[in-house]
Amino acid sequence: MRIGVPKEIKDHEFRVGLSPAGAHVLAAHGHDVAVQSGAGAAIGFDDTTYEAAGARIVASAKEAYAAELVIKVKEPQPVEYEYTREGQILFCYQHFAPAPELLAAMLERKVTCIAYETVTAADGSFPLLMPMSEIAGRLAVQVGAWALQMANGGNGVLLSGVAGVPPAKVVIIGGGTVGTNAARIALGFGADVTLLDRSPERLRILEAVYGAHLKTCFSEPQALRALVREADLVIGAVLLPGKLSPKLITRADVAAMGNGSVLVDVGIDQGGIAETSHPTTHSDPIYVESGVVHYCVANMPAAVSRTATLALTHATLPYALALATQGLRAALAADAGLRGGLEVHAGCVTHPDLAADVGRPYVAAEEALRT
Repeated sequence: MRIGVPKEIKDHEFRVGLSPAGAHVLAAHGHDVAVQSGAGAAIGFDDTTYEAAGARIVASAKEAYAAELVIKVKEPQPVEYEYTREGQILFCYQHFAPAPELLAAMLERKVTCIAYETVTAADGSFPLLMPMSEIAGRLAVQVGAWALQMANGGNGVLLSGVAGVPPAKVVIIGGGTVGTNAARIALGFGADVTLLDRSPERLRILEAVYGAHLKTCFSEPQALRALVREADLVIGAVLLPGKLSPKLITRADVAAMGNGSVLVDVGIDQGGIAETSHPTTHSDPIYVESGVVHYCVANMPAAVSRTATLALTHATLPYALALATQGLRAALAADAGLRGGLEVHAGCVTHPDLAADVGRPYVAAEEALRT
């Protein structure tokens, strides 16, 4: 199969859809891998490295998109829509729910879109979302500590505190992969950490792992509101794959937070959990509303693009190899989890949660694939 790997063009997006090692595996299986020139140069993967791995280097995005299977990281940007075409498989993060224009373009062009964020494993986990969620969770504390500095509009509280001065209060909303990794790093900093989740079983597991160092709380509106309003740093770590994030933090909650406190809304690529959140970029990552510093970068893992590229390729490569070797229909028929990642096909929305969120008709993947 012809496989294309275009260079990412989103702000400060230096990740690549395929590492040289991944390109080598696909090429060794007889597939034609075309990588756009310079796609990995910023993170140490130059064109000669890809060529040595068996890939072809092409000069433009148009040439990289001239493939049956396009493997990338982020959703296509508007200038890339024209390169997509009917029947082409687009394998990347999609985040359609908060991006109606993107969804409309992919439906109109009848692109087959398999979203990393809704591919599932046999145990119900999300293996292609997990590595980036791990990174985003760990980064959330790092950038939160930075945003708390006075120069960035923060309240000047050090996460760890010092002898005789208490540490910062960190509240993490969500106990999944993002929240668990955020808790790990925040505890390592020495912060006063409380994590909220709606699953008592999940809270028991986290308490068993971290003991008395981590405070846990069942996530109900009154408890969440009280904790958020007292926090120095709030990390929104709730994600419902394929769906818009629930708005758990109101404008009134934000207004009641202390001046210079910080909100890191990790799930902003699905709309974010605060009514005051809107996407920012690595070039301009923060803004202040009601005295609260908001960090809402929609591609957080791009800050550590080399690590993220390697972790992502490790996760996506088996699925990419299945698609390239078996073809779309056979690969999806053989793997229900991969089939769960099919969000758009033949002009139809094939993911029920996405269809419900955007108000479009839902067509089951099995039915759409017969088209």
